[in-house]
Amino acid sequence: MKVLLLLGLVALALCELTRYEGDKVIRLKPVLNAHVLFIQDLASSIKVDFWSPESEQQVTIDIDVDIHVPAAFLDMVFVKLDQSGMDYEVLIHDLQDALNGQMDSRIQTKSHDYTKYNSWSTIQGWITSITSANPTLISRTTIGNSYEGRPMHLLKIGKSNGSTKPAIFIDCGIHAREWISPAFCQWFVKEAVSTYGSDAQMTSLLNQMDVFVLPVFNMDGYEHTWSSDRMWRKTRSKRSGSSCIGADPNRNFDAGWCTLGASSTPCSDTYCGSTPESEIEVKNVANFIRNNKSIIKAYLTIHSYSQLLLFPYSYKYGLAADHAELLSVAEAASTALRSLYGTKYTSGPGATTIYPAAGGSDDWAYDLGIKYSYTFELRDTGRYGFLLPESQIKPTCEETMLAVKYIAAHVQKNL
Repeated sequence: MKVLLLLGLVALALCELTRYEGDKVIRLKPVLNAHVLFIQDLASSIKVDFWSPESEQQVTIDIDVDIHVPAAFLDMVFVKLDQSGMDYEVLIHDLQDALNGQMDSRIQTKSHDYTKYNSWSTIQGWITSITSANPTLISRTTIGNSYEGRPMHLLKIGKSNGSTKPAIFIDCGIHAREWISPAFCQWFVKEAVSTYGSDAQMTSLLNQMDVFVLPVFNMDGYEHTWSSDRMWRKTRSKRSGSSCIGADPNRNFDAGWCTLGASSTPCSDTYCGSTPESEIEVKNVANFIRNNKSIIKAYLTIHSYSQLLLFPYSYKYGLAADHAELLSVAEAASTALRSLYGTKYTSGPGATTIYPAAGGSDDWAYDLGIKYSYTFELRDTGRYGFLLPESQIKPTCEETMLAVKYIAAHVQKNL
């Protein structure tokens, strides 16, 4: 009887999740202005979930466009695509199958595992336990609560020397559906504490600097991807006058706010919010960084997917004052990353390397005076997109560590 009850509860929980049977992810290859207009018209006529770029506003010639199309619209979309003459390919033939296949096992336990995707509650427990287990290397503070009241725990990793040290700030999980991102932050913390004393570079880093790590930036959205809709991207805030929920936290920083590549429409996945820092999660992070800007020397924000290492600017096409150095460091970090598994990354300013996007955290941090501001777009290049299998967590994190450690070493040398 207990087994039947448990199975019934599991089935009920699964039924509450948004289902995507028959949905496809299609890669479009626009090479003419007519193709760009076709994609934009398509987006205005049906509900299209843009995976890359993040909205129809960012579609340009010669940049692949990955869109998630609901099953109900596929026949019509394929007819229109064939009429358009634009090349395309199907990346994911059944989104629900891909979603089901993301986990190595359908049976998820509550115990934390660095090679699995962990729920928000599991990550919370891990934050407490790893802090308690490493009191001389990790301390924890709460920088505020999310919209739905979840504590935003920030970890500080470093060997205390009795004085304030320069620091690096890393955040993960700004966009809720990018699960590989929080997985990396957890991996980074593990590697930092487990290799301190044996790895010369990590030991030197933690002796000389502190590393602030925000394991999950958008925890309300992340929790929603586990409990309701795996494809959710935004925060979960509500505003009067609109039935649409949330804003894009990476369009909500005060950096060219709500101009290029951002939407003022609340239902859009790239909605910039009602004002800069309207999202409490963004305000909490921005306040912490502002209050500690004298010591924060680098800002790293971890996203997926596309295998890119980007730096300012994204809200404008002009080059950053430190462009040459930022590019040199990004290219060398990408080379370090590639040395492990051969994974190729592209480096450059956001606006010209992929597409313009205003209100991003790295641009904001750079304009605040934090020179080494980078955005990672982790694996892959579209085969799985946001549904990277758990089997790729370990290699993805291992190679990304090499790039992060390269950037950290450069920052150390230039304190």
